[in-house]
Amino acid sequence: MKSKILIVNGHPDPQSFCSALAEAYSVGAQGSGAEVRTIDLSKLEFELNLKYGYRQRTELEPDLLEAQKLISWSDHIVFVYPTWWGAMPAILKGFIDRVFLPGFAFKYRENSSLWDKLLKGKSAHLIVTADTPSWYNRLIYRRAGHNVMKRNILQFCGITPVRITEVGPVKPSTAELRAKWLKKVKSLGSKRC
Repeated sequence: MKSKILIVNGHPDPQSFCSALAEAYSVGAQGSGAEVRTIDLSKLEFELNLKYGYRQRTELEPDLLEAQKLISWSDHIVFVYPTWWGAMPAILKGFIDRVFLPGFAFKYRENSSLWDKLLKGKSAHLIVTADTPSWYNRLIYRRAGHNVMKRNILQFCGITPVRITEVGPVKPSTAELRAKWLKKVKSLGSKRC
């Protein structure tokens, strides 16, 4: 059975290195026979802000309705995004706030502090770029941004396992090093199938 992989490019700039990484993963996965779909957040039109929280429903724009369909379709979701101020960019956080809603991604149980994880059976891979060295992120920041995405969002909704690949530091990198990272990410895509 073919893997159904959804790649979410969470960088707001379509010419970013994240776009190249997302494309490399896609090429690797397709080369191994997977069905691949992509969501490029820089091309979607939607309100970032979940204006009323869960108190009042905010209707989903067509791009977000399509995103929910693709998430439901997939069995593996790859998020490619940069680390800015220790976490994901606002466009990715806004996408998650608007799409991973109660009734779609999770459901609170009545009179209980427990919840149902509605995205069980899916796995994820985070491919995260940064300018902070990996050792510094681990020892000083305790991988705070990774933990939020992995535990507080994806695992909360039932998505597990969640793997993380760090790419960086990007800013001082050479063309040769970036080519090496692209080759590695393409290989990760080909091994997922």
